[in-house]
Amino acid sequence: MNNHHRLTTEYLGLQLANPFVPSASPMTRDADMPKRLEDAGASAIVMHSLFEEELKNQHEQLHQFIHHQDIGHFEADSFLPWPEQMDNIKDARDNYLEILHHLKKQLDIPVIASLNGISMDGWVEHGREIEQAGADALELNIYYIAANASETAHQVEQRYIDILKALKAVVNLPISVKISSQHSAPVHFVSQLKQNGASGVVLFNRFFVPDINLDTLNIEPQLHYSSSLESLLRIRWVAIIKGQVDIDLGVTGGIHSANDSIKAILAGADVTHMCSALLMHGAKHISMIREDFIAWMDKKEYQSVIQMKGSLSQQYAIDPVAFERANYLEVIDSYSRSTEIIK
Repeated sequence: MNNHHRLTTEYLGLQLANPFVPSASPMTRDADMPKRLEDAGASAIVMHSLFEEELKNQHEQLHQFIHHQDIGHFEADSFLPWPEQMDNIKDARDNYLEILHHLKKQLDIPVIASLNGISMDGWVEHGREIEQAGADALELNIYYIAANASETAHQVEQRYIDILKALKAVVNLPISVKISSQHSAPVHFVSQLKQNGASGVVLFNRFFVPDINLDTLNIEPQLHYSSSLESLLRIRWVAIIKGQVDIDLGVTGGIHSANDSIKAILAGADVTHMCSALLMHGAKHISMIREDFIAWMDKKEYQSVIQMKGSLSQQYAIDPVAFERANYLEVIDSYSRSTEIIK
């Protein structure tokens, strides 16, 4: 088997040349970067997200302008200047669809669109438009912080399910749901998503946390690159879910090296998404990961990614409880032993 076929995997019903898929990021807004990612070895690409907040802000701007027109003098209405920013009122949605059209013409690899929001507003319509524009699949990124004391865990999960069901009712695209690590029962929740039409889940969304500026006392947004350490939480849950829920699994957050990707595949992932690593090192980083991945396969005598996939999931692990709490005691014990050695 040649190296090309050794790396093939299937995700969301798509046959992919390898498990290296750039995740949603500003990189896909660049006219040339998606092609460079494909040339470097990316097997598919997840577009930057169409954000609910951006659409709402633009609609509010338009509504405000029309409101001022309505309360003005009728005779002068047609003479009111059209604000320059109103020329871009359709940009968020229309530009997204234009970029999707462009990517489908430019690339030979599948293009996965991304919707980012927390409510039902507009997503059904946008999902239909994205399908008509030629997307191969859709990633639903429900970026939601459960900060309401009256909202239960069940209601939080139902929000995801209701949006998923509404989209599935109008589009035939395979849909993956990008979830956070903060759900109380991830395996059950993933099972519910599967039952309601999800073809895959992506573990996990990285919530950006604000910081407090002690000089200005302002709450300021903070953006930090991920690290390989973050991938371990994702890998753990992929290993636990694999074998319990028959659903495609993507890992995102902390995939920086071939080793990170290998661990995720062994745990049961179908694809590994990269963002921070590509922002830091550029498109060529995919080629390096691919070479290191194949070198490891040769060393361990694995013939294919399919053979690797899930071979160290909880279902097949020699010590299944190692993915759960029993491992905690070993960590504490190992720390105690290392402290004694230092002394």
